[in-house]
Amino acid sequence: MHQNRDFAVGTQRDSTVRASPMSTLLAHLQSRLSALELDLPADVQARLIKYIDLLARWNKAYNLTAIRDPIAMIDRHLVDALAVLPHCRGPDLADIGTGPGIPGLVLALVHPYERVWLVDSNGKKARFLRECLRQFDLPQVVVHEARAEALAAAAFRQVISRAYSDLATFVSSTRQLLAPEGRWLAMKGKVPGSEIEALPDDVIVERIDVLKVPGADGERCLVTLCRAISSSGS
Repeated sequence: MHQNRDFAVGTQRDSTVRASPMSTLLAHLQSRLSALELDLPADVQARLIKYIDLLARWNKAYNLTAIRDPIAMIDRHLVDALAVLPHCRGPDLADIGTGPGIPGLVLALVHPYERVWLVDSNGKKARFLRECLRQFDLPQVVVHEARAEALAAAAFRQVISRAYSDLATFVSSTRQLLAPEGRWLAMKGKVPGSEIEALPDDVIVERIDVLKVPGADGERCLVTLCRAISSSGS
């Protein structure tokens, strides 16, 4: 019964999407891509619009995001995620607290990662993500309906989060997922000075990039963390 409901929500057209024709959504996306100085192929742009279409329709039944308008979804979700693309083009990516796939699924739609984990303990969001994997044929992407700290050890080069937690909690809940030479990538608003001060001694800030996010309603930055290099044996 529940699978039938999932399928119906994922395939049925509704007035929310009709109110913003695909051509209007595409034109808005293209203007934002130009502002980001990102040149994405037409087929990739089409996949991103299809994702927004799917999210808008599922959102009516499952309340996946507080943002209802598809144009606003482009600004608050797609553009926010795409703004970090130049900083996370590594071979793999684990997205912690991904919600409806922000930023991990969006990045997987535009970049050929070898492996992507989308981690979220919310069942409704996990079902939506699995439907996205079916719609977009993404065999390299795996949905984990679980808390990050419950996952088995992995060796990701990049572990990312957006509005997941403070930096210290982000690090402590994902240590087992990060390769020794890997990087934590935390999407934040203003530079979180107090959170940086609360980091454990064995984690350092490698860099902070101020992000240009067209349409954003405030500041954005990306905080990149790594393990401190041990001085033992040197």
